[in-house]
Amino acid sequence: MRRTQHTTINLAALSLLAALAGCSIGPSIIEQDIIDSGPSAAPPVDIDSIPDAVPKFESRSRYGNPSSYVVRGKRYYTKQSSKGYQERGIASWYGKKFHGRRTSSGETYNMYGMSAAHKTLPLPTYARVTNLRNNRSVVLKINDRGPFHDNRLIDLSYTAAHKLGIIGSGTGLVEVRALTPGEPEPSAASPVESVTTEAARLYLQVGAFGSRDNADRLQSRLQSDLDTNVRVLEGRSADQLVYRVQVGPISGVDGADSLSKRLDGLGISNTHVVIQ
Repeated sequence: MRRTQHTTINLAALSLLAALAGCSIGPSIIEQDIIDSGPSAAPPVDIDSIPDAVPKFESRSRYGNPSSYVVRGKRYYTKQSSKGYQERGIASWYGKKFHGRRTSSGETYNMYGMSAAHKTLPLPTYARVTNLRNNRSVVLKINDRGPFHDNRLIDLSYTAAHKLGIIGSGTGLVEVRALTPGEPEPSAASPVESVTTEAARLYLQVGAFGSRDNADRLQSRLQSDLDTNVRVLEGRSADQLVYRVQVGPISGVDGADSLSKRLDGLGISNTHVVIQ
């Protein structure tokens, strides 16, 4: 059975402790590494028949939406809105070790529900997640924080991972698209272009600069230190030129994890996966 690692954080508990202490919530959060797995016996329900989540209007969670929080020395800034959010990356999943526990939003985690954890999207957020390898797609509710493993975009409930076909591998390449209750899905008629894990071109983005000179300097440094291909891509963000430094292409998820460790050794930890 494939096992994955999940870090639990208890923002609700911190809020309560802060209130009792008469002070504001600090930047640190409770964290614990747990080796996770799926059901040890036959599931009590037919997983394939479990319906997708249905987007509905809900108030922002009282707990899981601090302006920022810190895990393992890294600060994460939560988004004020999920509108227009769309990103590709690596998905993982978490299961029975957390079944019945409180999520960061205060809801109870149900491994047989259609839910997920995300580091920065508002809680709750409804989203469509598509497996880029097989084009399977689900709609779920993001009600938890995580995953805090390098290069992971989203942590799926056991059922969501099963329906997307990534239980056995433990990870998968996905696209996450936020949904707005009461509005039609953007480009719903256009299917996501499928890719195979082998054919997908993965890169690690290690920085984005407003100055081309700064981007070129980092590119030269990494090409020398890593002895691998590093590219600089020109683009726009908020109507301003930006120069993105990306290492790759990389061979699969394991290659991305290995490269992240090497970059950590060079003092570069704020990276994320780009899938083409």
